[in-house]
Amino acid sequence: MNLPSNVYQARVKAGILKQDNAQQNVVMLLDQLCKSLSTYQPSVHSSGGMFGSFKSLWQKPLPPPKGIYLVGSVGRGKSMLMDLFYEQVPVQHKLRTHFHIFMQDTYKRFHTLKQQSGKGGDPIPDLAKELAQKAWLLCFDEFQINDIADAVLLGRLFEQLFALGVVVVATSNVKIEGLFQNRPGSDAFKPFIKVLSQQMTQIELNAAQDYRLGRPEDEKRWLVPCNQENKERLDHVFLNETHGRPVKEETLMVMGRALHVPCACGVVARFSFQDLCDVALGVGDYLVLAQRFKTIILDDIPQFNPENMNVIERFTMLIDVLYEQNVKLYVSAEADLEEIYRKEDRRAFFERTISRLNEMQGQNWGITMRGR
Repeated sequence: MNLPSNVYQARVKAGILKQDNAQQNVVMLLDQLCKSLSTYQPSVHSSGGMFGSFKSLWQKPLPPPKGIYLVGSVGRGKSMLMDLFYEQVPVQHKLRTHFHIFMQDTYKRFHTLKQQSGKGGDPIPDLAKELAQKAWLLCFDEFQINDIADAVLLGRLFEQLFALGVVVVATSNVKIEGLFQNRPGSDAFKPFIKVLSQQMTQIELNAAQDYRLGRPEDEKRWLVPCNQENKERLDHVFLNETHGRPVKEETLMVMGRALHVPCACGVVARFSFQDLCDVALGVGDYLVLAQRFKTIILDDIPQFNPENMNVIERFTMLIDVLYEQNVKLYVSAEADLEEIYRKEDRRAFFERTISRLNEMQGQNWGITMRGR
């Protein structure tokens, strides 16, 4: 078994990564989890057949190893370390996904099972068992709770998953005890916070620097302000990206709904900010766009203020999905990145958005897959 620490040191030696003591400490803990998982098999995946059934009558299943909840500021290497672990861990039934995308898929499957179970039926146990059978090691990037519906569903679902022996590894910018804090209905979420704390070891990554900043190849794709000059610059970008081919409107279907694309050519699309963030779109819509188009041009991003919270949250989801799918992004905006949502006004979750947008300015973004 090749441990994460071996790969980490090899990448440091090759100059791909910079040695960081805080990251090294986390890698050693990921090594320990790798070793524990190599000899662990949850009951939901234990051997079947007559002998397997008889064996289960007298042999108590091994308790699952505790998962890891890796928390820290943006750009410190959390996602990169989790991916390093995911690549090396000797587990066949595993899943690595962005948490937004997991929630979208989970809601879709939840509603399907609810329809099948009929009025008064509870789809959560079947949903949990279905998930556990597909993957008993779940790795989530950017674990977060945004609303009460997510909180209620996750609380019940994760209790069932943990009972089935599922192990969870997650990255987040928010500590476990801070999830869904000071929100309406947060008291009802406290039992789930307790379960997470029992099933996962919280590790804080205090790396020395933001590794997404200061790249020599950085080339700005964030044009300020939203004026005629920058509109023409984006026109030129669109012309270059499409090689002058004919442009058309397009309609994409998302769960039975039509999503209008006003300007498309091949794998390139252009939208106004209003098209994508001033209307009731969600992660599923953005994921369909990101899977369909490899370059997106976004015109007229305004300067945000706290009264625009719904719009800000949609913009954050959009950037998360485009980042995960390695989509090249060009924009015109009313303010520089650091000023698009003033620091004294913005919530902590938007720091990740700023960091990801900074990383997406690199000239190689969208051409080569990122090393998170």
